[in-house]
Amino acid sequence: MRPLLSVLLIASLTACANQPTRSGFLTRYDGMKPREMVRAKAEQKRGGPQLARLHSVSIEPTKLAPGVQADWLTDDARTALLREFDAQLCFELSERYPIAATGKGDARVRAAVTDLEATGRAGSAASVAANTLIPGPIGVRAPGSTGGVSAEAEMLGRNGRQLAAISWSRSAMTIGSDNPSLTRIGDALQFAEPFADAAAKAMTAPKARRREIEKPDPCAEYGPRFRPEGFLTKLATGLYVPEMSAAKDADTKADAKTDTKTDAKAGAKTDK
Repeated sequence: MRPLLSVLLIASLTACANQPTRSGFLTRYDGMKPREMVRAKAEQKRGGPQLARLHSVSIEPTKLAPGVQADWLTDDARTALLREFDAQLCFELSERYPIAATGKGDARVRAAVTDLEATGRAGSAASVAANTLIPGPIGVRAPGSTGGVSAEAEMLGRNGRQLAAISWSRSAMTIGSDNPSLTRIGDALQFAEPFADAAAKAMTAPKARRREIEKPDPCAEYGPRFRPEGFLTKLATGLYVPEMSAAKDADTKADAKTDTKTDAKAGAKTDK
């Protein structure tokens, strides 16, 4: 069974990927060149040696492009999706540049989700049942269960000149390691990390080394960079579960501050 799946996987690598969507979000598209990737399709304008002179980068909140056809997307799902893209861009770019507050960096990065395919919940449940019979990391996805996402990002200098850009698209494969999910944005959430990695590479000077993460972590508001509980959940259930793997909710940080203030006030009253 596993050798057969491996052959089918190789045959389907390019068939399951979408062409990058040019939504009009980028300030310009000239100079974009195809980038060879295994499970995604992309075109990019790679930044040059001048990027090595940047001392800091600011990241604008990710947007949902106006042309995205996603009437099924709830407000909570939209917030969770865009926050995951924000988190992954922060994680990847902070390994290459110091992160500055919005509008304060030598360059700014802006991104948008430009197309969205819903993950099929019923098909995902069927996929989990089928995968219990297949040992190893390669699994199958039932018809109608696969979702995907397209996104664009660019780095602009202080003068508004485009320094680097990428248009990227990926759909889940019916055979491979893409985990099914009972969340309709499950595949899109999982693909935020590879998109951010590709974008950060395009926005980094050639041969530039990765830097150590600053302390405190500039991306701490999104939670841990690695969440083993999410990986363990996948192993146990065969499902991608956003609550275990995705970025921490924005309200969590505010709630923590509120709790701290409340505890402090309570302590003051007790002291009195």
